Amino acid sequence: MNNTPVYLDLDTWPRRSAFELFRRYDIPCFNLCTRVDVTLLKKTVKELGIGTMSLAYHFIAIRLGNDIEPFRYRLEGDRVRVHDVVHGGTTVLREDESIGFATLEHQRSFAEFAKQGAATLAKMRRADAPFEPTKHETATLHMSAVPWVHFSSYSNARQWGPHDSIPKIAFGRIDAEGDHLWMPLSVEVHHALMDGLHVGRFIQGFEAALKDPMTWLTQT
Repeated sequence: MNNTPVYLDLDTWPRRSAFELFRRYDIPCFNLCTRVDVTLLKKTVKELGIGTMSLAYHFIAIRLGNDIEPFRYRLEGDRVRVHDVVHGGTTVLREDESIGFATLEHQRSFAEFAKQGAATLAKMRRADAPFEPTKHETATLHMSAVPWVHFSSYSNARQWGPHDSIPKIAFGRIDAEGDHLWMPLSVEVHHALMDGLHVGRFIQGFEAALKDPMTWLTQT
């Protein structure tokens, strides 16, 4: 991993004009909300006997957030930093019904991700767990699960201003319709760093992974 910060060459970036426009907006983020079929994912997690369904869809989202480069872009002043890797920072419901945060480290292996993730979540669910932001500062994807609501729209708490450029991904309650299980998925990003094209690629990638979860969860 390169420890020297890497920045985009804005002079050669095709999105330079869009970057200059949207980074000055008071509310520069946009959100796309859809729902995805998680029927095969549930079946595959059960067959493998590894992790949980929640860890599986977090794993897929973090993988995609690393594979699609603009999801690793972050604003730093007038520059755009490109992180080598980003991790997951997810909300946790503690035993006393307060919220906390947990870092889900990016791994190419789902088995290793599930092992580390389960241990981290168990620790952070304790009522006496420290209340602290996730590690890695901006090299993260902010993630939330709202398993009580099958939502069709979603908004996030953000620091006011144009510089909170971390993508925010949310998962909703899974509902059965006939033989299929459907889960809401929300993706919110900074428009100075990417467009609907890139969020569309993320969602399409998520849908593709859910059609072949065995491959995604057994690759190393």
